[in-house]
Amino acid sequence: MATNAYVLVNVDSARTEAVVSRLRLIPGASVQEVLGPYAVVVELTGDTTGDITGVVRSQIRSIQGVTSAVICYWIEGLYEEGA
Repeated sequence: MATNAYVLVNVDSARTEAVVSRLRLIPGASVQEVLGPYAVVVELTGDTTGDITGVVRSQIRSIQGVTSAVICYWIEGLYEEGA
């Protein structure tokens, strides 16, 4: 079963456009610029949590202008009947 996560990204405001452009180059990433405590939300899917963590470490946090990234893994079936 695939693992899904939202990555909440803070960005140096002067670099937002460049960061969003770079994030959109990550295969399979869905990238949305948002307003609020974070500048960008990235949706990722991987085979394992390790796959997603690796993408965040090597491809997101390494982008110049990214100041922080928080991974929020999806919890599937937590409130299904009988769970």
